[in-house]
Amino acid sequence: MNKSVLILGMLGFALLSCSQNESKPTAPSGDVAEATLHGQDGIVDEVSNPNIVQLAVKNPDLSTLVTAVQTANLATSLSNAGPFTVFAPLNAAFDKLPAGTVDGLLKPDKADDLNEILSYHTYVGVIKEDQMTDGLRLGMVNGKSITITLQDGKPVINGKAKIVATVPASNGIVYAIDEVLLPE
Repeated sequence: MNKSVLILGMLGFALLSCSQNESKPTAPSGDVAEATLHGQDGIVDEVSNPNIVQLAVKNPDLSTLVTAVQTANLATSLSNAGPFTVFAPLNAAFDKLPAGTVDGLLKPDKADDLNEILSYHTYVGVIKEDQMTDGLRLGMVNGKSITITLQDGKPVINGKAKIVATVPASNGIVYAIDEVLLPE
């Protein structure tokens, strides 16, 4: 058990460390201008299951999250092998935040705050919905924990975020949620 906790902790640290050193390269012009030139996010594969980032990019209800992930330079980290469990706030969840919050977090001087919030939505490992029990605490990538409770038999994160969709990815699982999780 201690080895598992140590390994998960090291994976989380590696993910966080990598995310702080990522940068977007300049792509050549032409048909490959949209390609990312490093990491697994640059792999084009139309046959396999999409990874977490590819799923999010294809879903218009997650466009605010995608913008935040790209701004925080986390796309490569979330495209890697994982496995990850991502609690992905829908656009409507971001709309519930006070006016100007999202725009403020997307500014370069708020990069650390944005990274803290996004890493609070990511768990290293896969937690399936049927494994979520009342009182379950998960240590997130940012080092803080979320708590799962059950309301009417359905999981609720930190007492208010509800899962509205579950989508498996090649490198984990994505739970679309109706609230943004804010670290305390």
